[in-house]
Amino acid sequence: MMSSNFSALDSLRTTCVARLDHSLDQLLPANSAASRLSEAMRYAALGGGKRIRPLLVYGAAELAGARHEQADIPAAAVELIHAYSLVHDDLPAMDDDDLRRGQPTCHIAFDEATAILAGDTLHTRAFELLASEGQYRADTRIAMIRHLSRASGVDGMAAGQMQDMQAQGQQQTVAALEAMHYLKTGRLITVSLQLGYFAAEIDEPGLLDDLTRFGDAIGLAFQIQDDILDVTMDTEQLGKPSGSDEKHDKSTFPSLLGLDASRERARALCEQAQQVLSGYGDRATPLQQLAQYIVARNH
Repeated sequence: MMSSNFSALDSLRTTCVARLDHSLDQLLPANSAASRLSEAMRYAALGGGKRIRPLLVYGAAELAGARHEQADIPAAAVELIHAYSLVHDDLPAMDDDDLRRGQPTCHIAFDEATAILAGDTLHTRAFELLASEGQYRADTRIAMIRHLSRASGVDGMAAGQMQDMQAQGQQQTVAALEAMHYLKTGRLITVSLQLGYFAAEIDEPGLLDDLTRFGDAIGLAFQIQDDILDVTMDTEQLGKPSGSDEKHDKSTFPSLLGLDASRERARALCEQAQQVLSGYGDRATPLQQLAQYIVARNH
């Protein structure tokens, strides 16, 4: 039975979202050779959101014994990758959405060309941060860059996005849908935890394996809950267009399994994830509560 008490998660969120927002404000240029580009980058990255991926970085770093400041740079980097992916996802050539986080999408607020460049530059800025900011060993920087690039590239998020577009109008199997979302959504969630581990600069491969297993479980649970919300919540509640999966004729977990079975699958994945970290005691509580929040959220 899942608890609705998120006190440990709320404490982590209160501290770390403020840290993240400060870091992003400092690390994203307010002025550059192209001020409109800088403005669009900041619009896309500083516009709020649940900040789940950075919270996973901070939570994993904390579990590994690191101070929060050791996780600031990878937390910012993964949020920039996430922001870039949303900017590009919303473009007319992809999902063609005009609302994100309750405000106009980047290409609506600016223009399509500016949004493309903003997404591109958020992407490159993420790796620049990992390469040059903070106090890390060279091997730590290489590990973080290697894992984040793999998770977001041709064997990760971008591949999942390609599969998602190719699958429009087709009836997918549940196995195919899970495999696609492992790439599109899950890889970036799992790598967030891995980045937190690397930021701690410890040698505990068993913990890295457990964080990876935890991330794979909650990544799929996150997508299932997203699919559920797309058909049960309205646009105002979501802060983005509801019913977009049906509009684009996509297979979803509710369309293949039904709502009740989808909810049960998400709950089972949440329980599985919490069990993976059960041996770490109270140190794992924020991450375990984050797993619960992922399937309890309503936006």
